[in-house]
Amino acid sequence: MDVNVKMKRLVAIGIVFLCIAVMPAVAQENDTAANVTNATVTPTTEPTTAPTAEPTEAKFRVGPTVTLRPVNDVINKSQDGLVELYMNNPTVNDVTLTADVQISVPSGIHVYGAGFGSGGAAGTVAGTFTVPPGTVRTININIKSEKTGTFTVHFTGLYWPGDDKDAFQQVSLTHPLTVKEPSPNPMDPEPTGGAGGKELPYTYIIVGCLAVIAIAVIALMIRKPPKTEVVIEEE
Repeated sequence: MDVNVKMKRLVAIGIVFLCIAVMPAVAQENDTAANVTNATVTPTTEPTTAPTAEPTEAKFRVGPTVTLRPVNDVINKSQDGLVELYMNNPTVNDVTLTADVQISVPSGIHVYGAGFGSGGAAGTVAGTFTVPPGTVRTININIKSEKTGTFTVHFTGLYWPGDDKDAFQQVSLTHPLTVKEPSPNPMDPEPTGGAGGKELPYTYIIVGCLAVIAIAVIALMIRKPPKTEVVIEEE
């Protein structure tokens, strides 16, 4: 066989083997290109979080007024001791005023007031009161005694805006009482009388007015008519 023919065969066989070796690499490259082409890139969007509203701090724009005012410190048969709990929450405030008041009294002294109840300790009463913005509240505290002498009553209290008890303010009062005569009914929560003395019942006032009217009517009825003179002219 001719040498040239053999060389041509060897070249052809080499080319065939080279093509066989290259075909897997070309196929893998085509697969990778296809995968890259068909891949869909989805942009990632971070979730948006709505801003959280910060809680509004409960506070007073204008400081409220919470005072304990002694009105009457003398107790006798016709009147009780009287102390007023005065609370004023100005209109410009947006929160409710809450007040917690405690009253401590010695043995034989009794304290009564709307909203007050007996405390855990003997001789102590307590009450919690709320005052909305733009309102005023006055609590009358009546004090009765079983015996004469001079006694001291202690008032302590806290008040705060809304539910924010950490912003509390204090109020206190220590006041002496003089008991000249024991109260007629020291266990009766109803007031014995006003600070100025015993009030006149409405029944007596009505009866008195009717009596005056009746006396006036009777006086008009029995009053004699005036004399009338008749003049006769002679012709």
